Formats: sequence, structure tokens, C-alpha cells
Amino acid sequence: MAETPVYEVYAVKYARHERRASANFLGGDPHDGPMPIDYFVWAIRGGGKTYILDTGFDEAQARKRKRMLIRSPGDGLKMIGIDLAAVEDVFISHMHYDHAGNHDLFPKARYHIQDKEMQYCTGRSMCHGALRSSFEVEDVAAMVRRLFAGKLCFHDGAEEVAPGLSVHFIGGHTMGLQALRVWTRRGWLVLAADAAHLYANIEEQRPYVTVYNVAEMMEGHRTLAKLASSPAHIIPGHDPLVLERYPAAGHGLDGIAVRLDADPRR
Repeated sequence: MAETPVYEVYAVKYARHERRASANFLGGDPHDGPMPIDYFVWAIRGGGKTYILDTGFDEAQARKRKRMLIRSPGDGLKMIGIDLAAVEDVFISHMHYDHAGNHDLFPKARYHIQDKEMQYCTGRSMCHGALRSSFEVEDVAAMVRRLFAGKLCFHDGAEEVAPGLSVHFIGGHTMGLQALRVWTRRGWLVLAADAAHLYANIEEQRPYVTVYNVAEMMEGHRTLAKLASSPAHIIPGHDPLVLERYPAAGHGLDGIAVRLDADPRR
């Protein structure tokens, strides 16, 4: 039996949005002070391979959505030594515009998505503007093209993709959102993506404002806790605190990329 790799895990920041706290919690926030969010893509290296979680958005989407694009996700990944052309597996946590764009970044890769997420973004739910607004038709069309090109892998629930690396259905934020569980030197790390935008969503039990199913979102927080070695092993999808809690991925990468498999600073 092959030994389970011990993976390195990176969060790479590529964009930011200045906003009030009321935009981050269902029902608003009584204090409603400034509470910006950051945008990340994630890289996992181990066992002689590199895996990517999510692909971010591009400059055109930044203008459309009024987000501050700091650098392209591809450039950020190159800064930590990722060869985009060599990546063979890309996981899409869900199909919202900020997680599923930049269609040409990984020409060699097959993509991984939950059955329910593809059902969601191509089915009757998209008849409703309130649900459709966070999706981009070209992102969905690109995923369909990958399907017909034989470059799309579907998952139904939890599945090990490689030793020490597995996908897990969460739902809640979207119908088919998935998280990634990774074995690291400090135990089981869970990349929650938008199963939790912020640490506060979990710690204060306050759901994020964009939601398909509130009950699933809240139960999803419990699932994350069961999958992770500790609460400190859960990595939210948009919290600027991630860059403060973990060490830089290398010299000159402060504020750009951090090592999530390293011990937190606090």
C-alpha cells in the first residue's frame, strides 16, 4: 500500500472587496463596521503532483462586479512556483463567478465538480435572478465544453481523489458546494471555500448572506469541524485573517501567499 503523501497547502490572494459587515451575514450586522473580504485560490502539492482549488475571476469580471483585482490568479500561482501548464487536476468548489473563471489557465487539467452543482447552474434554479446573479454564463458554458471534451470529473458526495486528498459535499451556499480535505504535517486541513466565507461565520454561528439552503449551510459548519483535526484546521474562503494567521509562503510573499500546512502564528 502506497504511503500517504504529506501535502503542502497554499492560499494565494488575488483580489479584495471593501464592504460593510452587513454584507457578510444573513440578517445584517448590528454594528455594521468595515469588514472587507479577500479572494483566494489554493494550491496543494505532494506526491509528485500539484492540485488547484478554484480559478478565480479576471479583469473583466473585476470591472463588472466592482472588485479590486490585485493580480491575476495565474500570476499569483506562478509566484509560488506553480507551473500552470503541468497541473492535471483542478477542483471547483462551486460555480460562482469568483471561483470558476479564467478558463484557459490550466490547459492540461481535468476539472472536478459535484453532480449537484452542475445540476444547479444548468437547471431551473437559474430561472431566478436572485440565485443566478452570482453565476456567469460563460463560466457555465466553459464547464459544459470540458464535459464534452472529456475533461470533467463528477463527484457525488465524499470521495478520495488521491491518498490523503478528498472532496466532500457541503451544499448550503450553493446546491453542490464542495470542500477539500488534505493531509498535512499538522493533521487534516479543510479548505472550506465558501462553506464558510469568514471565521466569524463558523465561530459566531452566523450564516453568510448569499445562501441556497440555510439549514445545509449551518450543518455544513458541523461537517467541516468533523473533517478537520481542530477548528484551527478549517480555512475559510474569503477571510483576510488567513493572511495574518499563517506565515508567508516565501521571501517577498507577505500579503500575497501563505503556507496553510505550517503552524498558525496564533
